[in-house]
Amino acid sequence: MSGRTDSDAEPVIAEADEPDGHDDVSEARRARWTAAGTGALLCLAGCAAALLRLTGSAPALVPAAYALGAAVCALAAVLGARGRTRRALWLLVAGTAVMALGDQFD
Repeated sequence: MSGRTDSDAEPVIAEADEPDGHDDVSEARRARWTAAGTGALLCLAGCAAALLRLTGSAPALVPAAYALGAAVCALAAVLGARGRTRRALWLLVAGTAVMALGDQFD
C-alpha cells in the first residue's frame, strides 16, 4: 500500500446540531404575536374611528366602512394568534384598505 501513514488529523466537518442563531419556534411565535397585536391595534383604531364618525355628520357609509374594516382586522388578529400568519397579513391589508376607502367618503 502506498498510502500515507501519518494521517493523524481528522477532517473538519461542520456539526449539523450547531445553532445558526435562528430558532424556527421563536420566529413563528414572534410572527403570531405580531399578527395578533397588529390586528388588535387596527381593530381598536377602526372601532374608535367608527364611533367618532357615527357621532359626527358623516354619511352612514363611513362608520359602516370603519366598522367592517375593524371586524376584518379582528378576524386577522384571531387567525394570527392561531398561527395563520399569512392569511392574517392579507386580512390586515384588506381591513385597512376598507377603512381607507371609508375615509374617502368622508
